[in-house]
Amino acid sequence: MSAATASTSSPERLPSVSPRPAPARRLRAVDALAPRRKRPRLAYAIVAVAGAIAIGAAQMALSIGTTQASYEIAQLNTQVRDLTYQKQALYDDVAGLSSPQYLAANAAALGMVINAAPTYLRLSDGAIIGTSEVAAPTSTVDAVGRSEVANALVADTPLITAPDATIQGAPVETELLPDGTLPQPLTEGLPTPSTR
Repeated sequence: MSAATASTSSPERLPSVSPRPAPARRLRAVDALAPRRKRPRLAYAIVAVAGAIAIGAAQMALSIGTTQASYEIAQLNTQVRDLTYQKQALYDDVAGLSSPQYLAANAAALGMVINAAPTYLRLSDGAIIGTSEVAAPTSTVDAVGRSEVANALVADTPLITAPDATIQGAPVETELLPDGTLPQPLTEGLPTPSTR
């Protein structure tokens, strides 16, 4: 469209707009500033410092409590380990004391003998099976002496009925020399005299 056609097509005029008056300013001069109170700032500072000290003290108390608890846990773990070792040592002692070697040695110390030709009694009819001979006063197996396989668990354990003897036999009395010393062991033949 051209400017001529635009002017002919709208014969009406737009209403004129009158300018608005400028609004009145609301600013005014302030008389004097009121002095600020310093007391609230001091109170806030005291509260902040006290809060920081309380937080620090709480952290230290928690840290000390945690450290103390870890020491107690370590001590209890050590105690559990020691008790486990003691329990294992007691199990070993019970296993040694219930071994056939130790039981046979205690039976021999009580006077029981092992018969070479055992005799059995059948309970169903009361029959005696085997030779009905009296056992010899000495046992056919030496239970208190040295056995074929040594039992290290009870090697030094005294017998119940003979506290002086062990499973390896009665202790050998060692004779001291006149000067109070033990004689030299004979491991490689006769000892040679010492010359000077």
